[in-house]
Amino acid sequence: MYAHRRDRRDFLRALGRVAALVTVAPLDLLGDVVEGPRQHPDPRPDVDGSAVLAADRVMPRLAELFDAIREIPHIADGIACRCGCGAIEGMRSLLSCYEGAGMAQFCMICEGDGRLVVRLGREGRSLDQIRSAIDGLA
Repeated sequence: MYAHRRDRRDFLRALGRVAALVTVAPLDLLGDVVEGPRQHPDPRPDVDGSAVLAADRVMPRLAELFDAIREIPHIADGIACRCGCGAIEGMRSLLSCYEGAGMAQFCMICEGDGRLVVRLGREGRSLDQIRSAIDGLA
């Protein structure tokens, strides 16, 4: 069953983050999307997927994606998010978009990049190869 109260709070948190994208230096953030991603972060050596939202906390159509990201945190943590959310406090990498309020539920860029990262990771591509593929989307 979908936990509506918790989901509403998570949605409002994510909405606040999206609103911050619009009100905090929108031209700089738009430049990140149009001109390409920021520099990719180094994955943290101790990163794990424990903070990725569980299937019962996300929209049902995205449960499988969130589960897949949880399996490859070392890759998702080494990818810069292209939507510009890196300007929001607490957002570090694509992995951050699948934690906390689960911004990837509401952002098609985060969702699409996550799907690509999962697919390429399952194909056995290296982090550098996956970064190149993400950079090619810009």
